[in-house]
Amino acid sequence: MPLSKPTDREHLHTRSITYRGYRRKDGLWDIEGHMTDTKTYAFSNDWRNEIAVGEPLHEMLVRVTIDDELEIKDIEAVTDNSPFEMCPDITPNYKSLIGISIGRGWRNQVRKHVGGTKGCTHITELLFPMATVAFQTIIPFKSKDNGSIVENTASGKRPAVLNTCHAWSTESDVVKKYVPEFYTGPEDSDSD
Repeated sequence: MPLSKPTDREHLHTRSITYRGYRRKDGLWDIEGHMTDTKTYAFSNDWRNEIAVGEPLHEMLVRVTIDDELEIKDIEAVTDNSPFEMCPDITPNYKSLIGISIGRGWRNQVRKHVGGTKGCTHITELLFPMATVAFQTIIPFKSKDNGSIVENTASGKRPAVLNTCHAWSTESDVVKKYVPEFYTGPEDSDSD
């Protein structure tokens, strides 16, 4: 269902963000993010002179290489377009994330290492959803052969997806169907 019809308005700004997940031949995984900000009008810039209609004011890319345990093995950050000449200078700081794991506490770790003046707002913001992209890349791929839509629960290990949203509430019919051993909702009373 689309959004409701808006009032009359003028389109001024577009932020486009794309994430892609890759399986590497060496057994590691690459998660990439790409962000651009464009305007529907030209404007002047002290460093770049004029930024044309549709030309990115901001264009940042980041690649995080992780292992099966979601530990960062490498990271590369790039600023292709920015409003200030000095913006790309901060990208080497993102190497400080090597060795941490994507998972619980991910956003706090990112803020600790590259938040505020230790990083670029746009690259740092690109990192936050990478945990979800990593899970969406790795878990379904590794589970595809056993037909599961969540990570293998044969070990009795609680799936990380539980209680992360309405559908994955431990009281929902989704959990009851796919991982019934973790279902905590009411039992059926219609046992005729």
